[in-house]
Amino acid sequence: MKASQSRQKSYADKRRKPLEFAAGDHVFMRVTPTKGVGRAIKSRKLSPKFVGPYQILKKIGPVAYEIALPPQLANLHNVFRVSQLRKYIPDPSHVLEVDNVQIKDNMSFEAKPVRIEDHKSKQLRSKTISMVKVVWDDKYGDSTWELEETIRKTYPYLFSGKSIFGDENFSC
Repeated sequence: MKASQSRQKSYADKRRKPLEFAAGDHVFMRVTPTKGVGRAIKSRKLSPKFVGPYQILKKIGPVAYEIALPPQLANLHNVFRVSQLRKYIPDPSHVLEVDNVQIKDNMSFEAKPVRIEDHKSKQLRSKTISMVKVVWDDKYGDSTWELEETIRKTYPYLFSGKSIFGDENFSC
């Protein structure tokens, strides 16, 4: 058992490199995407996992760094663990598009739906469930099928107006 553990440790040590940053370096910060419908956290495949780059102001401890955050992230504490950071190598040819993302205290952000694109009914054994296709992001075309009842309660403004699907019970 000891020989096996020693072998595994030697494999891991060869591949592991400690992350260290200096004051003035630029880093990306990890975020966790969430949506405010249904379950508490729904991960999305193409959502951003890192935001930034942000400049490191100073090293606080062996694994903690103070970062210069923009005003829209003023609600966050500006000291982060090294595991939440990724190194960014500045390149003048990079043109970074800044998204206006409001990050919560728990390092997550909430996506708001843009519109309802389609609807369908699922027939189960004893009941029919109405589903709507919700577009979460026009830019990337991110959309999911959600329960109509849940979306109607959470985002009633999506259902105001005239019917576009030919169903008198459904309006957008």
